[in-house]
Amino acid sequence: MMNYDGHFFGGGFMWIFWILIIAGIFFLFQYAIKGGSGSSLDKETPMEILKKRYARGEIDEEEFERRRKELES
Repeated sequence: MMNYDGHFFGGGFMWIFWILIIAGIFFLFQYAIKGGSGSSLDKETPMEILKKRYARGEIDEEEFERRRKELES
C-alpha cells in the first residue's frame, strides 16, 4: 500500500532507480569494450563476403573472378 510518509516511494522506486542506473553503467561498459560497433571478431573480410555471394548464386563466375582479382591487387 501507499504510505504518505514516503516509505513506498522512497523504498520501492529508489530501488528501481538504482537498478536502472547500475544496468545503464553495465551496458555502457559493454558497448565501450566492444568498440562501439560490435566485436572485430564478427567482421567478415571482403573476400569472405565475395565467396558467400558466389556460393549463394548472387554473382556469376565471371563477376566473381573479376572482383577477386580487384581484391587481390
